[in-house]
Amino acid sequence: MRPGPKNLITDVAGLRVGNAQDDVIKTGATVLVGDAPFTAGVHIMGGAPGTRETALLAPDKLVQQVDALVLSGGSAFGLDAASGVADALRTQGRGFQVGDQRVPIVPGAILFDLLNGGDKGWAENPYKALGRVALDAASEDFDLGSFGAGTGATVDGLKGGLGSASLVLDNGITIGALVAVNALGAVTIGDGPSFWAAPWEMGGEFGDRGMGKHDPCAEPRPEARLGENTTIAIIATDANLTQAQATRLANAAHDGMARAIHPSHTPFDGDLVFAAATGVKSLPDPGFDALRLGHAAATCLARAIARGVYAATSAEQDTLPTWAEKFS
Repeated sequence: MRPGPKNLITDVAGLRVGNAQDDVIKTGATVLVGDAPFTAGVHIMGGAPGTRETALLAPDKLVQQVDALVLSGGSAFGLDAASGVADALRTQGRGFQVGDQRVPIVPGAILFDLLNGGDKGWAENPYKALGRVALDAASEDFDLGSFGAGTGATVDGLKGGLGSASLVLDNGITIGALVAVNALGAVTIGDGPSFWAAPWEMGGEFGDRGMGKHDPCAEPRPEARLGENTTIAIIATDANLTQAQATRLANAAHDGMARAIHPSHTPFDGDLVFAAATGVKSLPDPGFDALRLGHAAATCLARAIARGVYAATSAEQDTLPTWAEKFS
């Protein structure tokens, strides 16, 4: 396996990502959109999720494909970002056809960033507009760190951020991860700069600091208040997967979250992974290749989490330092 040419989720052909943020509010939204509808699944392991249209992603439901996926800050307010995306897609003539109407299918997930130092005194919910702007910005190239849904994200002791990574398997199938890292737990080891995801780092993509020393008996004592968290992610591939297989891929990707964040999947996080499959390439060996895809998804997500925190940048009124401010 090797990283794709951009080391971004958009190494999966036919997918684009757009970011929009408001630096005064310290929040934002990120959209993954396909050139065509794609198969999607979801798996939720956190105890406090916030979601839109995830029930229809179950393999036994009528709709098997979606038009876009949205990650947003703003807690429950941020679910409106997906409404802005759906409105814009409808004007483009996209969506699930019912008679002479088209209904864009846009599942979304949110993280809590309402206590991060920004001005949250808005007169009107800003997230619908942020979703539309993010869709308009969708491209194969996009920024990591303090952009989009990662703008106001935090982790234990540091600013969080938006991360991405990709892998090309030996069989030619590509897989990528996109994540907004806003965890109760820590992504670095102890008091040092090393990332828990260090064993999976490729090409010094998050500082090449190796594995630091840690006390295996140390109990977590997060600085954040309980309920301020959630890491939300998307795993994408160009493989031809059923909705059941996409759901299983999302399930496997959670291993990457557990590798990169300590602790993860807590009762106070809403940890969630969407999976997206464009269906361009068949699996040469459906049994064994499904296993390989799951492993690659976990590896990509662990790397993307570290990259998101590593790339975070400072801003006025931040409540926490960036990784670069603290360690570089």
